[in-house]
Amino acid sequence: MTVRRSIKRAKRAAACASLAVCGLTDGANALAADTAETGTTKTSAVDASQCSAKRPSSLSFNRWQEDWSVLALPCVPRKPFDALKYIPLGGDPSTYLSLGATLRERFELNNTPLFGLGSARPDSYVIQRAQVHADAHIGEHVQAFFQLEDARPFGKDSVTPVDKNPLDIEQAFVAFVYGVGGGTFKARVGRQEMAFDLQRFVSVRDGPNVRQAFDALWADYEIDKWRFIGYMTQPVQYRDVTAFDDVSNRHLTFSGVRVERANTGPGDLSAYWSRYNRDNAHFIDATGTEHRDVFDVRYAGKVAPFDWDAETMVQTGHVGNDTIGAWAFGVLSGYTFASVAGSPRLGLQVDGASGDRHPGDGRVGTFNPLFPNGYYFTLAGYTGYSNLIHVKPSITFKVTPKVTLLTALGFQWRATTADAIYGQGSAVVPGTAGKGTRWTGMYAQVRADWLVSSNVALALEAVHFEVGDSIRALGARNADYVGVEAKFGW
Repeated sequence: MTVRRSIKRAKRAAACASLAVCGLTDGANALAADTAETGTTKTSAVDASQCSAKRPSSLSFNRWQEDWSVLALPCVPRKPFDALKYIPLGGDPSTYLSLGATLRERFELNNTPLFGLGSARPDSYVIQRAQVHADAHIGEHVQAFFQLEDARPFGKDSVTPVDKNPLDIEQAFVAFVYGVGGGTFKARVGRQEMAFDLQRFVSVRDGPNVRQAFDALWADYEIDKWRFIGYMTQPVQYRDVTAFDDVSNRHLTFSGVRVERANTGPGDLSAYWSRYNRDNAHFIDATGTEHRDVFDVRYAGKVAPFDWDAETMVQTGHVGNDTIGAWAFGVLSGYTFASVAGSPRLGLQVDGASGDRHPGDGRVGTFNPLFPNGYYFTLAGYTGYSNLIHVKPSITFKVTPKVTLLTALGFQWRATTADAIYGQGSAVVPGTAGKGTRWTGMYAQVRADWLVSSNVALALEAVHFEVGDSIRALGARNADYVGVEAKFGW
């Protein structure tokens, strides 16, 4: 039974009167980055004081997954401006309009970008991302979502495309959901954000200031434990000259198919193939049109107290006349002491990505991280997912139910010294290709997250990177990063 059907039933039974139907769960799943999930309901006759209907979080990762139809139930506590979170568009409770906004402010200090080997200089600045959206639900089957974004840096010396995007359309799509043959068919068409799994390689790029969207056609079919997905996309090309100047990137396409199976043993299994096409691609050892075939497999699960997430990717294809042969993997695992105060989790992260071992041999071995997550390693951006071996032990524990603290040490090597050291965005650390040893260096990371309320979240992250001797000989210096973030959602 869907959330909206339960609302109709609750209204017919005079919901939240002395004896009423109030057992409603939240239908918005903020952790699923690539699909909207419908909620479920458990009906029972309970006293109004025991009404268990829940409000969606206004800090959800994907605002379009929120289901504010719960406000059709009189038993749900009201907050200021709720009249704008649920605007009925007729007699059907499942037909409504919801308005919302998100504001993220972050102060960043980076005293040594690219370890001092590039042209960038020490800098401190503020980046701001403001978003407003309108979410229209037409019955149980149709949704129209529209979101504006304005991203700006203040006081930043070196402004890149991921830092600045004046007022523009971040998302504008129509979604359709319908039951077919015992399963559920879903489709979205228009400008939308999409991500897979932990967002190692396909993400919405939430770490930097400008999130990545795609002009895309997305369709999936879910039945029993299976989910089948197809997508055709052109990533959005962001421009920072005037408002509303973003366009589809006609020089880049990303399309493919994906299959998922839940409860495969103790975990969930997924695999996908994608074709990545890019005009005028540039690598240290190759230049030209890039046609890259991507094959990815992931298995993740939890058997208390253990949890794991393992993913591997192989890439083939061509860059100009050169063939592609690249690979990468990532493993996150942990052991949680649930009975200990603070529920500490001991974690271990191991990552690897190929580099180009033999320049000039007509084969490109540098892994292309596609659309990587800006904070998968750290927010500092010192580590990119190319030519890399990375080992990171960590400890995470809850200081209070709303405050989480992470401490970690990261150790980095190059997969091959014939290729360069890379930062975020495949930025090449100048002068490192073919020089030095494999050891890149190590870093210490501390991060604290505080969920102040359902509308406000704060975060602090600090990173110190100690460079290896071989790149220090090139003039590289140790690097420090500090980021302080405040996020408000309504």
